[in-house]
Amino acid sequence: MVLRIFGLSIVVTIFSLIIAFLYGGPTALFLTLILGILEVSLSFDNAVINATVLRRMSEFWQKIFLTVGILIAVFGMRLVFPLAIVWLASGLNPIDALDLALNPPPGDAAYFADGSPSYETIITDAHPQIAAFGGMFLLMLFLGFIFEEKEITWLSWIERPLEKIGKLDQLEVVIAALLLIITAEFIAPDDERSTVLFAGLLGMVTYMVVNGLGELFNTDEGEDEDEADDERAKNDPRVDEAAAVADTELRRRSGPTDLAKATGKAGFFLFLYLEVLDASFSFDGVIGAFAITADPIIIALGLGLIGAMFVRSLTVYLVRKGTLSEYVYLEHGAHWAIGALAVILLYSIGTHVPELVTGLVGIVLIGAAFASSVIRRRNEPEGAKDHIEI
Repeated sequence: MVLRIFGLSIVVTIFSLIIAFLYGGPTALFLTLILGILEVSLSFDNAVINATVLRRMSEFWQKIFLTVGILIAVFGMRLVFPLAIVWLASGLNPIDALDLALNPPPGDAAYFADGSPSYETIITDAHPQIAAFGGMFLLMLFLGFIFEEKEITWLSWIERPLEKIGKLDQLEVVIAALLLIITAEFIAPDDERSTVLFAGLLGMVTYMVVNGLGELFNTDEGEDEDEADDERAKNDPRVDEAAAVADTELRRRSGPTDLAKATGKAGFFLFLYLEVLDASFSFDGVIGAFAITADPIIIALGLGLIGAMFVRSLTVYLVRKGTLSEYVYLEHGAHWAIGALAVILLYSIGTHVPELVTGLVGIVLIGAAFASSVIRRRNEPEGAKDHIEI
């Protein structure tokens, strides 16, 4: 199964490295490999979150995400997105923006002789609004999870109290808005305050709209299916009430059935949700790539083809193997990593944060969650208890 899931990613990696070598020699090959490793290390929490959403989707929408979604991730976020930023910020048309990217000023200069900014400079200058949008989207995702009442908790000493105060209506919106105001007032440069506020609010609204629509249609379709099941049970004299109760309990414990998985409009909005989520995770990787190289071809090969493909393969592996069901704290660790990434993105609006720090924070939190899951499985092989205290 491992080879079948990761086989395509390995082939794509070899192909990308060959293209990189033909494009720019050993240097381009090395930079492409580094960017691929960077993307995977920064996006492991992305894969875990993707898997938690993907397993709620029908097989059709899973295939759409793993085909159409990968094209959007590779070419949309890692190639077109940076060019679009340059296009909008400089007023250049897409062809001229690509030409600007492929022909940087000599040396490490940030500007050309005529005073016009380089491709890398334009991207870097756009970081505050990019970080504000992505940071607020991810922050809303983290707060929504941490305030939600859950059967299983990881850091129970903090998660249980947060669940209680999370019963206050729209608390996550209030907290996110306060953090956005603090970021704009005390962290963002003076000339970027209004831009950061606007981009952050847009990130919050995007999360609420996409997530809300997904939940709305998922609930509607789930209710329709439940009503249909009830009607079939009512008209079928062979249905035994005790057996029906037992079956309901079994389905509750074993996760969503095929009928319960999102289809139709619910699946579509979950697909949109995953794409926006992937974009938010990609921001730090795209911006961080410019600390290594500004060449869009190398960035597309490293971040897009190698990095994005391995993240997708890892997502599929987590879903197919049922890893999230076996290691129940991974989802918690991934959400805490998201919260940390959101804070880092907001902080980075005013102060540069090394990509190594961003990657290590996520790896440490998910690693700790995995270790806790292993301890739980050893001590409670039947999953008798809901959680262990940490």
